[in-house]
Amino acid sequence: MPFNRSFVNDNFSAKLLSTLDHVEYRRIETQEDFEDIARLRYKAYKTHGVLPVNATKLIDEIDFDRNAHVFGVYYDEQLVSTIRLHVVTPEHRVCQSILIFPEAVNEMLDAGMTLIDSARFAIAPEFAGELSAMPYLTVRLTPVAAIYFDADRVLQPIRPAHAAFYRRFFYAQPLVEPRRVPTYDFDLMLLASKTRELRSKMMKRFPAFQSEACERRMLFDRSNFETAPLTILPTARIAGRPQSPEMAYLG
Repeated sequence: MPFNRSFVNDNFSAKLLSTLDHVEYRRIETQEDFEDIARLRYKAYKTHGVLPVNATKLIDEIDFDRNAHVFGVYYDEQLVSTIRLHVVTPEHRVCQSILIFPEAVNEMLDAGMTLIDSARFAIAPEFAGELSAMPYLTVRLTPVAAIYFDADRVLQPIRPAHAAFYRRFFYAQPLVEPRRVPTYDFDLMLLASKTRELRSKMMKRFPAFQSEACERRMLFDRSNFETAPLTILPTARIAGRPQSPEMAYLG
């Protein structure tokens, strides 16, 4: 019987949407929430042997940068994963990737690009096997951010073992080949995704990555941080309906 790739994709897409029905995203703002994120990061990085050298804490000063967005991802109200996104512009060059790969990142910024830097991705080890969709639904926030900020590229500073994941699902291409990073004492490489390809290809292939404008505003609009809810429900099912104006983003 021939391999049916479309059937596999349809099943996976359905699994993502089904899991997303249980997911909430929370903007991390309070000291208590940051402490929870620090514990999750430490547990995840220690389990996988990727703790920074001489790490004493896993909350750093750029977590509080004005262009940083730190999120916790909750499944049935339980924290299971986290990610930090930086909006990087020629005028504001603060992010994880520029600390490790300054030449490549500065070259893009010098060309006038706006970047989304995706870093500090961690999944609670006890949920890694049980909730296999969570890595995808955590990094879902990167294309959502790319649309909101009209970014040119999404950056992924990653270990080489994870490159296949980002190439397959995010159409990422290598910018910097693997190199040993003293801070971590293991190899890292830099990949980048063209955000227009994410819109036209990935979101058609996996509807769970779509979003409505209201979700994007609640996640990233800093003008109403004092009144906006900290916890945001995904809008992929609404955005995927044919009558939704969101479909204009997929062209």
